[in-house]
Amino acid sequence: MLDIRFIRENADAVQRASEQKGYRVSISDLLELDDSRRDLQKRVDELRQRRNEVASRMKGGKPEQDLVDRGKAIKAELGQLESQLDMVNGRYMALLKQVPNMPHADVPVGLSEDENVEIKVVGNIPKFDFAPKNHYEIAEAKGWLDKERAAKVAGARFAYIMGDLVLLQQAIIQFVMNSLTSEATMKEIITGAGLEVDPRPFTPVLPPLMIRTEPYDQMDRLQPSDDRYKIEGEDLWLQGSAEHVLGSMHAGEIFDAKQLPLRYLGFATSFRKEAGTYGKDMEGLIRMHQFDKLEMESFTEAKDSYSEHLLFIAIQEWLLTQLKLPYHVLMKCTADIGKPNARGVDMEVWLPGQGKYRETHTADYMTDYQARRLQTRVRNADGVSLVHTNDATAFALGRCMVAIIENYQTAEGNVVVPEVLRPYLGGLEEL
Repeated sequence: MLDIRFIRENADAVQRASEQKGYRVSISDLLELDDSRRDLQKRVDELRQRRNEVASRMKGGKPEQDLVDRGKAIKAELGQLESQLDMVNGRYMALLKQVPNMPHADVPVGLSEDENVEIKVVGNIPKFDFAPKNHYEIAEAKGWLDKERAAKVAGARFAYIMGDLVLLQQAIIQFVMNSLTSEATMKEIITGAGLEVDPRPFTPVLPPLMIRTEPYDQMDRLQPSDDRYKIEGEDLWLQGSAEHVLGSMHAGEIFDAKQLPLRYLGFATSFRKEAGTYGKDMEGLIRMHQFDKLEMESFTEAKDSYSEHLLFIAIQEWLLTQLKLPYHVLMKCTADIGKPNARGVDMEVWLPGQGKYRETHTADYMTDYQARRLQTRVRNADGVSLVHTNDATAFALGRCMVAIIENYQTAEGNVVVPEVLRPYLGGLEEL
């Protein structure tokens, strides 16, 4: 969430940014509650001090009746004020949590994802001397994908992924893991992007697949809750992406500045209800209830966080370029970047079977918005301050395989293996 002091000093700008992001919140109401909260807190603190002074005077011997009466009166008044303070604090915190992060200066203002801005196009759209097929036609013909039997077992939007497609997914995982845990590769990416950032590599993580309500809410990733899976009878949810359980893992901790940047590469099976999407993309591997992802998460000092965001984008482009997939880059507009985001960039790969670009990557720049509620901090020469967080997709594995199948398909219905993945498939050149 935002610092209330920042909101007080920039009330009009925060109100305007909230509206541009599509969030209906009254900053004037919030500031009125903040005034009431601070006034009540001051009165409560004064009464507590008076109560302590009376209690101190009542020690030793029988106290005078007027002192006893005064103590009772203070206790009664304090109880009423503390009750009022609890109520005001609850309303204040609920309203403060509704205020979205401030968009970065270069984020375009827009009312929907239709107003996202294309900023880059990379690679040539492949040309075939045959009519290209959709990925699911190829996968089903090869016996790689069985949604009919999965529906019997788990319902719609689940699939059995089988055979060579499993091996292809494992090859992608190993390629990404080997690349991003290598300092030499990190230096190559950083140099290629013209950045000046620490080249320390990522630590691979297999995180929990469940998360408690409190850290999920602190990450501001619990909403929309109707798209999340709640475990009945438990204070647990199935996580919707690895960054939800990676970004919250250091809640309440204080890093030493020398530990940062701390970078994690998490692999997790994630779960989403895909509420409101029924009838869309029902065929194939897109918009599944269960999907595997490789996700990047990092913790930095404030001074390094924007460069870290640019690094994550550079990593995404490097990965796509290594696979030789055609893509374009979109700067997300205010209405599409998300509540905790200060900036968001999407990458979409061209899918010949669908004749359009489809999203494969997102890079989210959070500043200290998540860290404030998580109380994840860093100690340096200037004292203790909040860390900044970034998260970004390395690969959503289902969508990555979709892109490979459609862009590398042959007239015979086979799939050529991208060169960079062949070492992880025993040198196999075609599936």
